[in-house]
Formats: sequence, C-alpha cells, structure tokens
Amino acid sequence: MKVVLQRSKEACVKVQDEVIGQIPFGFVLLVGITHDDSEKEASYLAEKIINLRIFEDEEGRMNKSLLDVGGHILSISQFTLYGDCRKGRRPNFMEAAKPEHAEKIYDYFNELLKEKGVHVETGSFGAMMDVKLINDGPVTLILESK
Repeated sequence: MKVVLQRSKEACVKVQDEVIGQIPFGFVLLVGITHDDSEKEASYLAEKIINLRIFEDEEGRMNKSLLDVGGHILSISQFTLYGDCRKGRRPNFMEAAKPEHAEKIYDYFNELLKEKGVHVETGSFGAMMDVKLINDGPVTLILESK
C-alpha cells in the first residue's frame, strides 16, 4: 500500500463539476493498493498517518500530529501510484490491485481513520476526479506499508 500525503490548507474533490468531498485543512491522501495488501497494511498506514508530527508547534517546529491540531482528511483512491514507467512510454499498472480488492481495502482504511476520531471526506472510487488543494509548506510525503 502506498500513500502520497500532502499537508493542505484546504482541499476539495469534484466529480463531473460537483464537489463531493471538501476539507478546511489537514491531509490530502492519494491512496494506492496492490494485490497482496490487506487490513494489516491499512491499519499500519492509518495509525502512522494520524500520528505523524508534521504540523508546526508554537516554536515553528514540526511537532504536532493531525489529531493534535484537529485536522481533517481528504482521501482519494489512486491506482496510478502503482504505475511502472521503467519500460516504454506507457505506464504498466500490473501491480495495482483489481478494483474489487482495492475498494475493500480503501474503504477499510478510511473507516479506520474515522474510528480514530478524524473527519474523513473521500472521492468516488474508480471515477474521474478533479482534486484541488493548497499544499501547506509545501509538505508532501510518500508512505509505504512495506
């Protein structure tokens, strides 16, 4: 499982020009799932994400977590994170999980985040989406479960 995390001042996601998810501040997560990902990987990353200390404290140091600052999450499914561009000119997506498996793990991941007290908005799994955000910092991290 891979997640591209962007600390955001605000963000929204649209499908066919309709806003379906929006947050005031927190994290935008682009979430990729591969074939052998399970609830174990989702649990690991959910715990890691909500406890990452990448918000500034009173002294300007990255020392506060999403939970500490009351931030929100906009979670977007992103199979293209498993695109392999090493050969040729077209990405190979063989490492991306099949939609049935990916959606199950993605939904579980989002539910875990909610259970930990975070407000979570999502895109629409498998849809073409427009994601708009103001990256705060900019702070962008790549997290992997393996």
